[in-house]
Amino acid sequence: MKLPWKLLTAKFISRPNRFLTEIEINGTKHLSHLPDPGRLKELLFPGVKLLVKKENGPHRKTGYSTQAVYSGKTLISINSWLPNTFVEYLIQNKSIPFLKNWQVEKREHTVGKSRFDFLLRNDEKLLYLEVKSVTYVENGVAKFPDAVTERGRKHLMHLSEMKEAGKNCMVLFVVQRHDVDLFTPQWERDPKLGKALVHAKKTGVVIHVIKSSMQVDQINYIGEIPFDLSIPDYV
Repeated sequence: MKLPWKLLTAKFISRPNRFLTEIEINGTKHLSHLPDPGRLKELLFPGVKLLVKKENGPHRKTGYSTQAVYSGKTLISINSWLPNTFVEYLIQNKSIPFLKNWQVEKREHTVGKSRFDFLLRNDEKLLYLEVKSVTYVENGVAKFPDAVTERGRKHLMHLSEMKEAGKNCMVLFVVQRHDVDLFTPQWERDPKLGKALVHAKKTGVVIHVIKSSMQVDQINYIGEIPFDLSIPDYV
């Protein structure tokens, strides 16, 4: 998928808060919005190379948004909203084998107190799809979440309830980098989320994990990778 915006090279200076980065472009410092509230401590450290987007909105507080970071030669998207656009593109182009028979009925679909990313349709059948962005990788293993997410846990519990009530439900983890071979919950940081994911699987919620390759002007679908939901002894 071609990115609908041009990215500029910058250098990371600091992170004043979860949604703000201080960057440097051609020797000048700027504030840049960070569209990923995760910890990202393994990726964002002083001097690391970034890709940022120039923003021109009249009501914006920053002139840039931080979109991607280099880890060695690997470019990693850190825009947690990009996977939703990417997944919609892949569905429309029938690029994901397990979703090739589904069409987007609605984005941002609300059920009770939860808002799920997609409602999909296949003739008379409906599928509630929740997309999760993954950026943290350790020794080739992608792990989610990067930080504790009570909202994510509640989403999974609600999907489990919906599945038990007879609805079709799926969680799709999108790893925004290519250097991974396996996915697991991040048990060390959010065991409650991990247990909620295990429970969702047991109730019949379908789980898939895909990985992608990020480039300066595009993001590409590579394929599906396996996952391991085994609960460690220390949890």
